[in-house]
Amino acid sequence: MKIISGTAHETLAQDIAAHLDTKLANVTVDAFPDGETYCQIHENVRGDDVFIVQPSCPPTNHNLMEMLIMVDAAKRASAGRITAVMPFYGYARQDRKDKPRVPITAKLVANLMTAAGVNRVVTMDLHAAQIQGFFDIPVDHLYARPVFIKHLRENCGVDGDNLVVVSPDVGGVKNARAYSDAFGADLAIVAKHRVSATKVEAMNVIGDVKGKDCFLIDDMTETGGTLCAAAKILKANGAKRIFAGVSHAVIDDHARQRILESDIEELITTDSVPMAHGEKITPLSVAPLFGEAIRRIHKGESVTSLFDF
Repeated sequence: MKIISGTAHETLAQDIAAHLDTKLANVTVDAFPDGETYCQIHENVRGDDVFIVQPSCPPTNHNLMEMLIMVDAAKRASAGRITAVMPFYGYARQDRKDKPRVPITAKLVANLMTAAGVNRVVTMDLHAAQIQGFFDIPVDHLYARPVFIKHLRENCGVDGDNLVVVSPDVGGVKNARAYSDAFGADLAIVAKHRVSATKVEAMNVIGDVKGKDCFLIDDMTETGGTLCAAAKILKANGAKRIFAGVSHAVIDDHARQRILESDIEELITTDSVPMAHGEKITPLSVAPLFGEAIRRIHKGESVTSLFDF
């Protein structure tokens, strides 16, 4: 087994390797003066089980292309099997044609990865679970749910009897239901109206949140607009404490400031991308989760128990 890291998130790759009691393979990933990516694997990988760790976080196009180039290098070095470990799968939001003459980039990226030579994909909390069907190769879809639930119980004093799990939009109800079932908590939904790509107006709350702790759960956030608008209307409806959880916090300084000034007491996220940090923001490690998945895949063991909590 060989673990290869791109430049997108080397810290996570090192933590995964440490969990597996191994070291990252010796690989050079650099750029030519004109910006083209260069890759060379300095170890023999002939017949090996190669895992390439590279989330497609910003700069998205660069990191995705770097992944494809590393896959090609491994394939031409006669690797036995190539698994793309993508804690964050970018371009996933464009998973259908909801407007005329728009692309379906989630499918395009799946085709690119398969064409490059990827034999298997390991990812976490896809924007839509059905994206797995865009691949004609096996996909192991992991969930951050166990990591979040453990933190909420041990560090936030969250109790199922006084907790409401809230979906910030109708599309996230199924995910929120899984959390509410795990906690034995009630479920609520915030009906929202998106004004633009960066602005959201929360409309109303479906469910009773008065006097209760609320846990807002979503798969990702970039601007924090959806979460902050949802928190505002929850507070207006009498919510006590408001926690938020997003699997992938692809945020900038503006989003951090917005979260800091919001009614959210704590935003918990994972280290699937390297930019998740700041006051009120708590990143949790998913290296043990991915490390265990990689170990089981390599040994031909079941990973089913990692899918659910």
